[in-house]
Amino acid sequence: MQEHVRTFLSSLGGERNYSPHTVASYEDDLRQFADFLMRHFSDSGFALTKVDQVTIRLFLHDLVEQGFSRRSIARKLACLKSFFRYLRKQKIVPTNPATSVQSPKLSKPLPSILSEADVSALMDQPDTSTPEGVRDRAILELFYGSGIRLSELIGLDWKDVNLSDATLKVTGKGSKQRIIPLGRKAKQSLKQYSKTRHHILHEKFHDETEGVAVFITQRGKRLSPKAVNVLMNRYIGRVSEIRKKSPHVLRHSFATHLLDHGADLRAVKELLGHESLATTQIYTHVSVERLKKVYAQAHPKAS
Repeated sequence: MQEHVRTFLSSLGGERNYSPHTVASYEDDLRQFADFLMRHFSDSGFALTKVDQVTIRLFLHDLVEQGFSRRSIARKLACLKSFFRYLRKQKIVPTNPATSVQSPKLSKPLPSILSEADVSALMDQPDTSTPEGVRDRAILELFYGSGIRLSELIGLDWKDVNLSDATLKVTGKGSKQRIIPLGRKAKQSLKQYSKTRHHILHEKFHDETEGVAVFITQRGKRLSPKAVNVLMNRYIGRVSEIRKKSPHVLRHSFATHLLDHGADLRAVKELLGHESLATTQIYTHVSVERLKKVYAQAHPKAS
């Protein structure tokens, strides 16, 4: 088995361009599987061709008994599936015994959100005496006021913005378009930004048709995802200690706060552009968990 593991790992690092960290993790997983085979089947002259679904399941059960998390077990099973797929292509084993073995269900962590007080403080962070600050305030207000994704925000052109009607036309996943209402503060921030942006374009371009993107740099170029992530990390870091400080935090906060205030789940689904209602339901869990915490902290009979 050791020789087959070496060639498999070599193929990962070479042909398939896996990172050294991933290759090292796979090596540890396969060494653990080899130890399992030695402990349980060494006396019967066990070979890789004898590994079947039952063997794989016994290995996973052994991992459970040792206290490994579901996520670790799922990764080790994924490694075995990849390893036996490679062995089958090399005609070393006739079938892949791990194919039909189901991975343990992983509990999805609840999304990180900001409190309404944190959001209020967040909107005051940009220095609106500067063009960049006015732009950044509009970005923050738009993320929280509409719940749009990062890709949807940076892809916005001015033709997609209807300030008189207070709506946005965004292009989401699968190039599907939807119309989103603009809140009062988001609309005000966009109006203020449009004046600053017009000034930037007047200085940078002779022809304003060059600047169709809504959110631009001081050089008149469309903002990149990296640039938006950097500014979001900076601003959120000033008001909250949550680990993730991405634009999606405001999307999560948008959805959760709507539900907190009685919004219909299906309406939130449409606003977010979700395909399935099940995807949106994660925010109901967030709201319930928040209510439980408030109850535990405030009710005299909670404990």
